[in-house]
Amino acid sequence: MTGPLAWFARRGPVGKPRIVPELPDVESFRQVFAAHAVKRPISGVDVLDAGVLRDVTADRLSRTLPGQRFSEPRRHGKWLIAPVGSHAVILHFGMTGSLYWTGPGEQPHRHDRVIFAFPDGELRYRDMRKLQGLRLVDSPRGVDDVLADVGPDATEVSRERLRELLDGRRKQVKAALTDQSIMAGIGNLLADEILWRARIHPRTSCVHLGRDELARLDAAMGRVLRQSIKAGRVPVTKSWLTGRRDDPSGSCPRCGTLLAHDRTGGRTTTWCPHCQPDEPVQPR
Repeated sequence: MTGPLAWFARRGPVGKPRIVPELPDVESFRQVFAAHAVKRPISGVDVLDAGVLRDVTADRLSRTLPGQRFSEPRRHGKWLIAPVGSHAVILHFGMTGSLYWTGPGEQPHRHDRVIFAFPDGELRYRDMRKLQGLRLVDSPRGVDDVLADVGPDATEVSRERLRELLDGRRKQVKAALTDQSIMAGIGNLLADEILWRARIHPRTSCVHLGRDELARLDAAMGRVLRQSIKAGRVPVTKSWLTGRRDDPSGSCPRCGTLLAHDRTGGRTTTWCPHCQPDEPVQPR
């Protein structure tokens, strides 16, 4: 097995996740869901920890789904939506969530929270910290309600749309890219990687992004998302910022300058002081 599904099968032990799930991770989860759980009768639902349920009880989930079949799931940003009959299961993976396919009857992992059973195996929602979770809603109205405050999916944003989304905002560009109400799917690692490739300082105000900066940002975002989705995660390689950001003495893959680390908008941020010079003074 190669590609995202192979990475999914090899992912490290839950409890010590290597990254917080972002758009490419959730796309991998969608592929696993589609490969194993679509158009097969649901034998049962076992809620091991109701702490991950949102706006639905364990009893309702367990009564509603058995005997039904999931339709093809779709992803919107970091959300995964799986239609089932007249309903939809909506999953969000928070900081430590994931989906696993196992053989039937395998011993549950201590962080397995909800298990969807099928005749030939089980789809398991696994999450250590339980910051987000699983919903059962009417479809499609319930889906629209849940995603009402979520921006467009980052993979579907054109250069012109990106300009519209950021135009006139005094928000710092790193904070804007990771604001899910502006654009959905980009988290901390993706934002830092995109800005490094675009040579834009993470604290640059959006109002200072000119045509050239927006063109570089759009190109970098498209390239990083395509390559990350293909890999099934944000690649951790020495040619990417992600491969060096956690090393205290890490240097820029492009110019060799020692990387800078700070918090921006409450998030740990990494950048190259040479390739991403400081922003101009923000207007008041």
